[in-house]
Amino acid sequence: MQDREIKDLEHALEQIWEVARKFGLDPFPTRFELVPATVMYEIGSYALPGRYSHWTFGKAYHRMKTMYDFGLAKIYEVVINTNPSYGFLLETNSPVQNKLVMAHVLGHVDFFKHNVYFSKTNRRMVESVSTHAQRMSEYEFKYGRKTVEQFLDAVLSVEEHIDPNFFIKPERDRTPAEEARRRAAQKPKEGRYDDLWRLGEPPAPEPPPIEQPQREPLPEKDLVYYLMRYSPTLTDWQRDVMALVHEEMEYFIPQMQTKVMNEGWASFWHARIMRELDLTDTESLEFAELHAGVVSPQKGQLNPYYLGYKIFEDIERRWDNPTEEEREKFGRTGGEGRAKIFEVRELDNDVSFLRNYLTEELCEELDLFVFELVEEEEWTVTEKRWARVRDQLVANMTNFGFPYIVVADGDYNGNRELYLKHQYEGAELDQAYARKVLEYVYALWGRTVHLETVVDGEPLVLRYDGAEHQED
Repeated sequence: MQDREIKDLEHALEQIWEVARKFGLDPFPTRFELVPATVMYEIGSYALPGRYSHWTFGKAYHRMKTMYDFGLAKIYEVVINTNPSYGFLLETNSPVQNKLVMAHVLGHVDFFKHNVYFSKTNRRMVESVSTHAQRMSEYEFKYGRKTVEQFLDAVLSVEEHIDPNFFIKPERDRTPAEEARRRAAQKPKEGRYDDLWRLGEPPAPEPPPIEQPQREPLPEKDLVYYLMRYSPTLTDWQRDVMALVHEEMEYFIPQMQTKVMNEGWASFWHARIMRELDLTDTESLEFAELHAGVVSPQKGQLNPYYLGYKIFEDIERRWDNPTEEEREKFGRTGGEGRAKIFEVRELDNDVSFLRNYLTEELCEELDLFVFELVEEEEWTVTEKRWARVRDQLVANMTNFGFPYIVVADGDYNGNRELYLKHQYEGAELDQAYARKVLEYVYALWGRTVHLETVVDGEPLVLRYDGAEHQED
């Protein structure tokens, strides 16, 4: 990109920032960088720059890069939720594309700053993951890269199974390993001749033994935390690896809880900001085409940009121009749309957002429906009633779409066996996948692992003892 184009982009950013502030957005200071496609896809696949290496990140990178090289997909922007925040722009984007991306990023950063589910986010996560990567490299050097990678395979198989409400739980007690490290750090270092001054003195009393931690009340939703803390076989470095994976997942959880809202909010504001800029006719047409591509329905899947954008528009319209029934029933006076969407942006997540604001009229306008694979032959629309469609959407987003697994017993059969329970709500587990994950959980726990679930309406317990799979 030429210097003149960069200057024009810097000028456009100043305008976009001013317009965003005029609309009431209040983002963190945001730094933008123009990067080539290789850097963009590296950041996109690792989710955070400077993160530790694992083959799954490389797999994601090559998939994204191949899609880009063949013109099948393209990442226009990546935004990092820190303070200050970072936005990465693809250097091959057109000027209009980069203007839209900058406006979109400022919408994201405003959401990151003000939504309550991000209130406990580590805003220095880039520095944290760099520290994590350094520790991981030290473990690879000490124990071998293959050993660390195999252990990470097991940990990452259950990384999504942490408690999304970690930030409102009371502070956890230290693990024995953490307590030992704390005591070692507090113990004063001895000089070369300190032992001579103590000649003739009675020996110092031994410190009291480190107490084993009290067990958490069960059931425990946070599987990663429970395995890290109570596994009878993990070593200190393995517990440390699990702790850093848990910390990184805590960073990503709010983004998983607010995907529809976050993308809808950013799309809502990039549209309004771009309309305030002095675009030429050609640029306006390019913007209209880009915006339509972002917020358009997609065949066979839900577009979070489209759904979130339409709901925010509908909220603003309904609170600006309430019907007579809404005026009488809810006391709305009109003209409150802008204040309402800012309130929703602050207090809701995707589940409450859809539950409270996806109306029957909007469901019909968006032509939403539930479809299922009938008799393993063809996909068939099975439900179009708006309340059922809304409830199905909410159910799909509960626990981020992952099975809800809890630790029911950490001393099953009195033999330190692990008993997990699937909180079945109508969706069965993929049994082949579940058996493979049980092998990984066994590698972390070191004792027989049981998993209670439901298949064809009947309870079923899958079990893995390190040698073979069984079921009851």
